[in-house]
Amino acid sequence: MIEYRIRLDDEEYRLDASRPLSDLFNVKEHAGFPLVAALFNNELYSLNSHPDMNGTVKGVYLNSATGLRLYRRTLCFILEMAARELFPSLRLFLSHSLGHSYYYHCANEFRLGEEELKQLKEKMVELVERRIAIQQDQISWREAVDYFESQGQHDTVLLLRSNNKARVRVNRASGYLALQHEILLPSTDLVRQFDIMLYADGFLLRYPPARDPLKLSRFKDEPLLFSIYSEYKTWGKILSADTAGKMNALVSQRGGAEHFIRVCESLHNKKIAQIADMVLSRRKDVKVILIAGPSSSGKTTFTKKLCIQLQVVGFNPVMVSLDDYYLPHDQVPVDEYGKLDFEALEALDVDLLNKNLLQLFSGEETEFPVFDFKKGGRLEKGRVLQMKERSILVMEGIHGLNKDLTPAIPAKQKFKVYISALTQMNLDDHTRIPTTDNRLIRRIVRDKQFRHYDAINTLRIWPSVRRGESRNIFPNQDQADAAFNSALDYELCVLRLYAEPLLRGISPDEEEYAEAQRLIRFIRNFSSIPPNLIPGDSILREFIGNSTFKY
Repeated sequence: MIEYRIRLDDEEYRLDASRPLSDLFNVKEHAGFPLVAALFNNELYSLNSHPDMNGTVKGVYLNSATGLRLYRRTLCFILEMAARELFPSLRLFLSHSLGHSYYYHCANEFRLGEEELKQLKEKMVELVERRIAIQQDQISWREAVDYFESQGQHDTVLLLRSNNKARVRVNRASGYLALQHEILLPSTDLVRQFDIMLYADGFLLRYPPARDPLKLSRFKDEPLLFSIYSEYKTWGKILSADTAGKMNALVSQRGGAEHFIRVCESLHNKKIAQIADMVLSRRKDVKVILIAGPSSSGKTTFTKKLCIQLQVVGFNPVMVSLDDYYLPHDQVPVDEYGKLDFEALEALDVDLLNKNLLQLFSGEETEFPVFDFKKGGRLEKGRVLQMKERSILVMEGIHGLNKDLTPAIPAKQKFKVYISALTQMNLDDHTRIPTTDNRLIRRIVRDKQFRHYDAINTLRIWPSVRRGESRNIFPNQDQADAAFNSALDYELCVLRLYAEPLLRGISPDEEEYAEAQRLIRFIRNFSSIPPNLIPGDSILREFIGNSTFKY
């Protein structure tokens, strides 16, 4: 009998190698939230896993970011199990997120009706009630290829062929297998809050929000985001690049990467030109373009490229940063943790901003402030501007879409643009790429390139960044007149070269090690593209460097 010494809550235990990690935990809940996984030596383990070394273990609970992510992945797994049992010939695809939901559609334009969705939900409830254990397993590459081919999961097979790993990790439950991109919850009975509803040409699988993971919230439609995703999904299918496996196959072709990069960049330029045309159509009224989006969405480069297109259609754009309206540091409010909250609207001098805009739009010469971040206050002399006949103001900042930022300015004088990196690509048939991961990898690379921040520091502040986005940006996205998707389908093939060594620098004794390892496994699904192929004016250059723009 092999025993391992395992420390939990400052107590040391001895656990037989034949017993699961779950046996260590006497208390199954934390603050009312169930235990869903474990961190063993800062690696993520299923509670069904067995110890294979000495170490320290911590519980992962549902109300954590990791617990919520595993809940959603397990919910998708249960849906796929139910669909395979009820409709064996149905090819189901997880398309993208929408609010607190995932949008699914079927192959060949087949649509499930109300009755089929009712059956699907009933079958999922049955699987939950049966408390089926979800096990982690390894099978041979050939066995995995044969299984997923037999199930019609062709994109999963493509991914396997591009990775060519002799051992393939899978999640297994009642004979159903799924490629393991991450562990799942130990049992189906931990997933009790969900719903299914018809939407567009498919259906939504709804899950609880992060703020209250024990119950569903009221459904809020987001037609703007859905239209962006749908457009890019259609485009990705046309170019046969809507999954990582297809992208890897394209990259392996001679000249394939170069051509695809040119097409992606041309699409970006075309969309930016269309937004400039939309502004032109309102030229009699619009005085200012306000641009907002979450972290690492490429706002700065987008703004510079939009200004070029505005000049093409006859405007003389003037760029002003909302950052120059920060209050002195001693006047900035603090957050719930007692730290200066630079992401709060109250951190900006809104009154001065509106006064300056009214002066400018009435034809007056106006002195705009210039903020010095080193000294935490404004320079004595600002920047004097005056609107001319063809002038248009362009302002970028996280609060750009918030109506409370510019209450003194009539709505018709404002044109609002929402920008985000809305990744349309999947890893395989049933596994989407979270847009948050795409932006996080962008930020890890940019922080090291230009801010001398190591990956571990970026990972540590990321939860705070996400809270600020949820509070200040996402609630206002439906205020936009236009939206721009800054994601480039090829970018993870380039970012991998920069991000992987940075993430490998995080040691196993750091709490962020589990997240670093998850991201490493994720980006290793993509074949590499050399950065010298990327155009100098690409939004990606904002993160990897050598842009032809000055920042």
